[in-house]
Amino acid sequence: MKILQHYIKHSLSIIFLSIFLPLFAIASIVFLIKLATYTAVIQLSIFEMAKLFFFMLPELLFYTLPLSFFVAVTLTLFKLSNDNEIVVIFALGIRPKFILKTLFAPAIFLSLLLLFNFFVLFPHAKIISYNFLSYKKSEAKFNLSASEFGHKFGDWLLYIGKDNLDETYSDVILFNKNQNEEVLIGADKAQIINDLGILRLKLTSGEGYSYSKEKFTQIDFETMYINDTMKTDLDKYETPMEYWLPKVPSPKKRTMLIANILFSIFPVLSLFLAASIGIVHTRHQKGKIFLFLFMGIILYYTLAIALQLVISAYTLPVLAFGWLIATYIIYKKIIVAKF
Repeated sequence: MKILQHYIKHSLSIIFLSIFLPLFAIASIVFLIKLATYTAVIQLSIFEMAKLFFFMLPELLFYTLPLSFFVAVTLTLFKLSNDNEIVVIFALGIRPKFILKTLFAPAIFLSLLLLFNFFVLFPHAKIISYNFLSYKKSEAKFNLSASEFGHKFGDWLLYIGKDNLDETYSDVILFNKNQNEEVLIGADKAQIINDLGILRLKLTSGEGYSYSKEKFTQIDFETMYINDTMKTDLDKYETPMEYWLPKVPSPKKRTMLIANILFSIFPVLSLFLAASIGIVHTRHQKGKIFLFLFMGIILYYTLAIALQLVISAYTLPVLAFGWLIATYIIYKKIIVAKF
């Protein structure tokens, strides 16, 4: 029995990799194209592109692993049927439930992995990715260069006389005007600094003038910081539970939470359906396997999203138990009754 279990799992692993790797590659290309669209707004180096892709890995794996597993299990059983090995197994008195028990261990392991992935890793990677893009967008707004025209720097008008090779600027002049006062600042050198998501302008060796109807003020300085000119919009969260169930209810996150739990347990819930589609008698059944595969995936994923519009949080127990019972009935009529 152990040899048979090892043989089934070995066949499953080979087919799983042959499906998962191309599917993962296609999904990666789609995500890379999406990343490329960001370069129209911000500048990204190859290293930064690789970093963003790494942040998207949990999401990529979450959507490709359960589909790959379901298809791999079905095709593994179909291959055993085509090679007449499934007939030999049943002829030896081994029941179909033995095959399902063999496949249950990798299915439950994958479901637990997917639950951990989406519940713990997904929010962490999502927040890091969002904050990184927010930082780059804020930084892009200060893509300054020397020119005949000034730049908008928060509430200030900024003129740069010269760009330096060390990412600093020379002969900098800033001007700010409000209803009661006008401020003019000149500095020999300036540098943009990011301090915990706050972009600041560091001025070195300069002087400032402030004048209004009542008074005129002049100061000399060695170093001056213009703070809080623009703050990077950063998201924070303490725990995964706080992300998925925030104090202020978020219908979008609640919908995603329920749907992702259902997607995570799909490998376990799909075993009866996979056996019903994959186990065939090659002499009497041609088996429209790919059509049934496609229909099964589309039906489950559609119900996981659509039912929430009707029964909200009850979608989780209703679809999980309903799908399990329905596929077991199909399995019993198609497989158990014949084999």
